[in-house]
Amino acid sequence: MTGPFRYTDPLPPGAATGVTADVYAQLATDFGIEGASAFVVLSASPPLLTGAWALVRESLLAGRTSRTDKQVVAAGVSLANRCPFCVDAHTVLLHATGDHRLAEVIARGEVPADPGHAALLAWAKGTRTGEAGEPPFPAAHAPEFIGTALAFHFINRVVSSLLTETMLPGNVQRYRLVRSLAGRSLSRTVRRELAPGASLGLLETSGPEPAWAAGAPAGTAYAALRAAARQGAGLLSEEDRAYVRDAVAASGGGHPALTGDWLPARDERPGARLALLAALAPYRLTDEDVAAWRGPHHTDHCLVHLVAYGAITATERVEAALATDKEPV
Repeated sequence: MTGPFRYTDPLPPGAATGVTADVYAQLATDFGIEGASAFVVLSASPPLLTGAWALVRESLLAGRTSRTDKQVVAAGVSLANRCPFCVDAHTVLLHATGDHRLAEVIARGEVPADPGHAALLAWAKGTRTGEAGEPPFPAAHAPEFIGTALAFHFINRVVSSLLTETMLPGNVQRYRLVRSLAGRSLSRTVRRELAPGASLGLLETSGPEPAWAAGAPAGTAYAALRAAARQGAGLLSEEDRAYVRDAVAASGGGHPALTGDWLPARDERPGARLALLAALAPYRLTDEDVAAWRGPHHTDHCLVHLVAYGAITATERVEAALATDKEPV
């Protein structure tokens, strides 16, 4: 396929079969975007695709809390992670909710006038560095808000690693009118009420549910995504896995310096370098980084899983930091 894919060549959605086709069908109905590239790029691994889609559906799209509020969280996380593609996408989706002024305020990096939205945005941005503080939502809503935040900590990293920054052809989403019109085209889908749990039957992996969402659909989905993404560890030696884990833990969630010894050399530890870039600075991943690691035995499936391993390692660091914060109000 042509388009936004940098290092993989996924099949067109129309050629998909099995569970991949089932995900695309549900994606078109519930998300309103057929063949959304942020999910298509994961199609080389159905367990990753189903886990990522289920977590987004069960946290951001379905549930009892405001879609606008959760879009604010998704946008805040994407801003903190410096993912232009995702910031543009969430700006469009905020337009779809009807909150046009809010969409543009957040896109410009400004603080919303509404105190509730401002608090959610600040919390979401702070999740990257562990400085989110007290969650500005009731404990009963934690599965949806925390699930949304963790979903996009993972997806931002995959997108920044494996897609270009251009969401629409010609980069036309940089125009406010285009963003508004694109959002309006999705407004009917965004305002639909979705039954929770409809994506769980698609999952191909499972694991222990997190305490913040035990018994909730978002918890089941997160456990499945985490299990699928951790499979990428098998592409690294134990020494390299430890290197990546230790470097992510020591990072504090900040954006690393352009120079320094935090990143191993391409000719020494190409796999660890690629996974660490995906975790901490995916927007700096280059053709040379991929080429240094990828040999003839490394398929798209392998590359997607190695990036996913880096992404989930960083996401789990965020999750651990949230678990030490105060209980939601």
